[in-house]
Amino acid sequence: MTPFQIIFNPTSAAELSRMPAELQLKIMGEFRGVPSELIGTEAERFGTLKRRGRTLHRFGIGDYRIYFERHPLGIVVHRILSKNTLKDFLFRSSLPTGEDEALQDNPKFWDLIEHARVAARRN
Repeated sequence: MTPFQIIFNPTSAAELSRMPAELQLKIMGEFRGVPSELIGTEAERFGTLKRRGRTLHRFGIGDYRIYFERHPLGIVVHRILSKNTLKDFLFRSSLPTGEDEALQDNPKFWDLIEHARVAARRN
C-alpha cells in the first residue's frame, strides 16, 4: 500500500505557519485521521463543495475551516480559513443558504481557492 500524504500547497502552508505553534499542532493532530476517513465510508462527516467536476471537502477544527481535495498521493490542502473570516465572507456576499451550498455556488470562493493554485505555479 502506498503512503497517503497530506500535501499543503504554498498558500495553506503559509496560513498554517502564521498560527501559534500550539494551534498548528492541534490542527495537524485532528487532521491526521482525515485520510483514513476519506478512504473509508466516513466522508459524509465533511462538507462537500462541487463545481465543474471538481470536489472540495471542508473539515472544521475549532474556529478554522480546512478546504482540501483528493489527490492521487493523498489530499491537497488548499486553504485554512478562520471560521470568523468565513462568516464575514458569507455576510459580505449576502448568501441566504447553508455554508457549503453558499460557497459552492459563489465564484468568489472558487477564486480564493484558485488563487493558491496560481501562486504555486509562479513559485
